[in-house]
Amino acid sequence: MPESIELLSLHALNRATLARQLLLQRTRLTPLQAIRRLVALQAQAPNPPYLALWARLEGFAAPQLTRLIERGTVLRSALLRATLHLAAAPDYAGLRPLLQPVLARSLQGAYGRALKDLDLATVLAHGAGILAAGTPTHGELGRELQKRWPERDAEALAAAMRNLAPLVHQPPAGTWDSHAHARLALAAGSGASADAPNPHPALCELALRYLAAFGPASVADMSAWCGLSGLQAVFDTLRPRLREFRDEQGRALFDLPRAPRPDVDAPCPPRLLGEWDNLLLSHDDRSRVLSDLHRPQVFTANGLVRGTALLDGFVAGTWALERGRAVARLTVTPFVRWPAAARAALHDEGLGLLRFAAPGLQPEVQVLPVR
Repeated sequence: MPESIELLSLHALNRATLARQLLLQRTRLTPLQAIRRLVALQAQAPNPPYLALWARLEGFAAPQLTRLIERGTVLRSALLRATLHLAAAPDYAGLRPLLQPVLARSLQGAYGRALKDLDLATVLAHGAGILAAGTPTHGELGRELQKRWPERDAEALAAAMRNLAPLVHQPPAGTWDSHAHARLALAAGSGASADAPNPHPALCELALRYLAAFGPASVADMSAWCGLSGLQAVFDTLRPRLREFRDEQGRALFDLPRAPRPDVDAPCPPRLLGEWDNLLLSHDDRSRVLSDLHRPQVFTANGLVRGTALLDGFVAGTWALERGRAVARLTVTPFVRWPAAARAALHDEGLGLLRFAAPGLQPEVQVLPVR
């Protein structure tokens, strides 16, 4: 390794990532500022983005995010990795065209046979007409499209619109505890298609934003975060503006020169992260926060990503919340034996989560013994 390239230990990567993710200490940023700082928040279910902000922001209250969604300041749509995210409206307008290849690839992988030999441009045009007349659910959109193409699968037709047109969820979808089927609309100011004619400059800017939120990181890390391939050329363009490191395995990592890289001994308070938290989904190598040994306990066989407990910056357990008529119970499952002080600190953090997620119910936190 050249002497000019610094080695970053696993703990150094951990602390740098947590600093970017606003997890070393809660910050006074507004919810909108935090969402933009993090680029977008994973939003497969309605509540995780709220929990993500609660873990990161001082004094965050759920209605703050709900108002942003209701006003259209923040949009919910398929974005990174073709999965649902919340993004600020201006960021969505820039991200959606860049991620079109990811969405198109996902569509062909899941529905390629069902859509074979279909003129998708005609589907998009017809679907735009349906959306101009109302805000259907995904199922309703598919059934309306099937009236034009009765020999085709309704789910596949709706998926074509979801992945090839900039569809956004209309509130109350995406707001706290809202589980009704989302109603869909074309994003304001967009057409039925969202293609980026020359994406390279915009991809370079996106890479800088990614590093600010998740760095130091490799090319493969960014690809895992967004789903795009062929990003080496982007980092080659940016290389004069970046600082290069190596991890303990000798892999090249890139970072913004002035980005925070705290000392490896920087204190990291216990944190409870919600399901599908960005911290766990944004690197090819997740060992900076999650041991491979414990990954099967977090990522389930049916595609869920459990809520997690961080101790000293690393995932050390999972948690689940059960809300009854009078009691809200948070059950924490440690992976290893925790020191008494850590158990007490996680207990206090759990009470805070219950006050946020289940106000008015009697809070109970149970830390299970290690099996």
